[in-house]
Amino acid sequence: MIRFGPAGIPLSCKGRTLRDGIADIHHLGLTAMEVQFIKVNPLTRLALDEEVGKLPRELPLQLIVSVGPSEHQGGTPTAEALASPIKRRDALTTLTWSLAKDYADLDQTKMLARALDVDLTLHAPYYVDFFGSSDAREQSTRQIQWAGVLAQGLGARLAVTHLGFYGPGDRADSVQELTEIVTDLSGWLAKFSKGAVRLAIEPSGHPDVFGSREEVLELVRRVKGTVPVLNLPHLAARERTSFEEPEELAPIVREFVRATDGPLYLNFSGVEFYGPGEFRLTPIKRGLVRFDPLAEILAERDYDVTVISSSPLLEHDGMYTKLLYERALTRRWTKLHAPPAPRPVAPKPAAPVPSRPKPSAASHKPTSKPKPHRPAPPRKAAPPPARKGKEDRARARGRRR
Repeated sequence: MIRFGPAGIPLSCKGRTLRDGIADIHHLGLTAMEVQFIKVNPLTRLALDEEVGKLPRELPLQLIVSVGPSEHQGGTPTAEALASPIKRRDALTTLTWSLAKDYADLDQTKMLARALDVDLTLHAPYYVDFFGSSDAREQSTRQIQWAGVLAQGLGARLAVTHLGFYGPGDRADSVQELTEIVTDLSGWLAKFSKGAVRLAIEPSGHPDVFGSREEVLELVRRVKGTVPVLNLPHLAARERTSFEEPEELAPIVREFVRATDGPLYLNFSGVEFYGPGEFRLTPIKRGLVRFDPLAEILAERDYDVTVISSSPLLEHDGMYTKLLYERALTRRWTKLHAPPAPRPVAPKPAAPVPSRPKPSAASHKPTSKPKPHRPAPPRKAAPPPARKGKEDRARARGRRR
């Protein structure tokens, strides 16, 4: 099965809530959405007296993502703490998110998405830094964990994230350290969501940021429970190629399909190059990477894939990629089911021409020359009878008397 959808609420959506966006995506004929968890506004406070004894997920107008002792404010989220009654002196970490007010809101959104068959994923905040200060590392870890909490509440199957800049030392050391961080995050997410949400690692279009094709594929191979994101604009900028031919792109698609245990997750948009890396994402028709070769590859097999439009024209390019895929699929179907060519019919052998008998010696005797035909002279027409005069008529009457 193949799905198409935008990275965020459609631009044409009149409402700006998450449920409005899901309904609009369904009406446009799309079946996927990448929810954008971009702005993070956490607040950690002590539990109020009226909140003691209640479950964190049941508090109205509050999106609580972490509960713990007051000395460990903003600690690691755990499923047990969010499912246990709040105790006195507990520290609650809440998020202010424009797309959901509380867990009841998340649950209604999840039910709507399932009813309309819209597959949800969630993208964690873009800025992460695991090699800066200790506070920056702690904040980056918490942001990805909070994204996992929201993804679990929404019923999203993936929490997508970048991994930020390399460290100041050797690049191989940075990759090794990031592998250990991702191992911890993936293990925490598998335990928290009971395997319902997986961590998806996205490549980067900048050479100073973790995420080359080889690094992403090696990371997901080594860390259980992670999947790669095939973001072709980022890879094109990183590798300085436009992937113009299907033959050039097919091996990459096969690599990511083999590394993915489940549906292939794919991001697409136009892209402009500048210097050694990516300059900006653009609409597909204006970018240096075309979707047509990818559509030809996807149409050649029954791939299980989700295509997310991350271009500035969110739903417009989502529908455009779907159109290009359907055209490629139509060409493939026409080729496979074309009527057989008519068999050439062998020409019938010509009837033998009867041979003329050879003339005998007698036939060579001279014959008398035939007389020429002379047409008979035309007959002369008889003269018309003369008209009788008055005397002749009188004489005739006398004879009758």
